[in-house]
Amino acid sequence: MASLIMAPSLTVLPKRSAAVSKTSNSTHSTIRCVQRPLEEIYSIRVEKNVSKERLAELGVSKWSTWKTGKCNVPWDWHVDQLVYIEEGEVRVVPEGSERHMSFVAGDLVRYPKWFEADMWFNGYYQERYSFRAYGDD
Repeated sequence: MASLIMAPSLTVLPKRSAAVSKTSNSTHSTIRCVQRPLEEIYSIRVEKNVSKERLAELGVSKWSTWKTGKCNVPWDWHVDQLVYIEEGEVRVVPEGSERHMSFVAGDLVRYPKWFEADMWFNGYYQERYSFRAYGDD
């Protein structure tokens, strides 16, 4: 005699990265995707409004200087690079991404080895930079 096995019904749950929001005037739900910050995805470390003490500790005043005006520069990092932005702003678009990160004067940014991106400068920009060995801070 054959037996019939009934499988339990399945409930479809939203993905962990999705959030559900409702508006008071609406009778439907909207699902919105929560995206991880690009800095986290690409292992870029950023310190905002770095103190003079921290800059002195790193020896930033002895680092090489790089300046530019309004332009777009494709770049790839063959080593870790630590950058202190002295003036201006840069918009960094990782290769293959439609999203961007913005860094401004006063930010200390660590770009990892093998990172590739387009860098967009909307005006005068000046940075101090230092190439780092893995693990150096």
